[in-house]
Amino acid sequence: MSETLKIIIPMAGFGSRLRPHTWSRPKPLLSAAGDTVLGHVLKLLGSAPNVQQADFVFILGYLGDQVQRYMQAEHPEVKAHYVEQKELLGQSHALAQAREHLHGPTIVIFVDTVIETDFSGLAQEKADAVLWVKPVEDPRRFGVAALNEEGLVSGLIEKPDDMSNNLAIVGIYYFKRGEDLLAAIDEQMQKGVKTKNEYFLADAIDIMLKKGLRMRTEVVDEWLDAGLPETVLETNRRLLEKGRENTPDAGRSGVTLHAPVYIHPEATVENSTLGPYVSVGRGCVVRNSRIEDAILESGATVEDSHLHGSLLGERSQVRGVKGRVNVGDDSQVQGE
Repeated sequence: MSETLKIIIPMAGFGSRLRPHTWSRPKPLLSAAGDTVLGHVLKLLGSAPNVQQADFVFILGYLGDQVQRYMQAEHPEVKAHYVEQKELLGQSHALAQAREHLHGPTIVIFVDTVIETDFSGLAQEKADAVLWVKPVEDPRRFGVAALNEEGLVSGLIEKPDDMSNNLAIVGIYYFKRGEDLLAAIDEQMQKGVKTKNEYFLADAIDIMLKKGLRMRTEVVDEWLDAGLPETVLETNRRLLEKGRENTPDAGRSGVTLHAPVYIHPEATVENSTLGPYVSVGRGCVVRNSRIEDAILESGATVEDSHLHGSLLGERSQVRGVKGRVNVGDDSQVQGE
């Protein structure tokens, strides 16, 4: 891989399924297991060939300035470029905004999902393109890949009617030549090829396949969704189980921990029981409480409460509450 790798990360959507949290923050900056979803994605990309020299291109929309500030503060080593998608007309339209960067080896990764895979083999990749997939029991909820006799991708099917193709598309793609992808997107948009009134990437890839693109699949073992409150909590659980916890180092007097948990070193926890599956962010305060299966974003306060299955936004305050809460940034909930 002689040319500089381009890593394109579209993230212009509103994240409406994750409100109230996404009223004030873009979805990729929500937390799980001690880091943002975007932070976990960047860790995953660490195995890509020559990633230190790669160009990262963030396609931003609503609240996109927060992503720029986050990258400058937390990942200043990344060579980052930013483009704006002013109209939400679909995935291909988003990528078209990054046209000046779409050339040479290109990874496209959507941040709705956190997966585990190894990109290092792309340096010797023989195929024209790679599509990451995961076998699922019921493919009718997903976009899936159909394969030909050679085992290469013959087409992409959105929410198939039958169970014959069970390789769900997880939202990561590699193209040896980004310019070929751009040409297909331009053709798609010129012809007005839409699905549900949006320009979907699958339709652009189908144009490429019809022109002889040799695309293989790469199967992932772990595919974690971060698009709904319940799936963010599930992602938090799996990441904590897979080593993103710091239970042994987080012990404090008067505090009982049930692994796995993540507690930021700058959080205050007193007279409380946490875990399993709890993430506590920077500057949080927890007193006289029992918390399990929950994410506390930075600066959240919980006192005299027993919470489970809960998401607490930044600087939120919960006092005297028993049960499940889902509150956005700067919210207050007071029990009886």
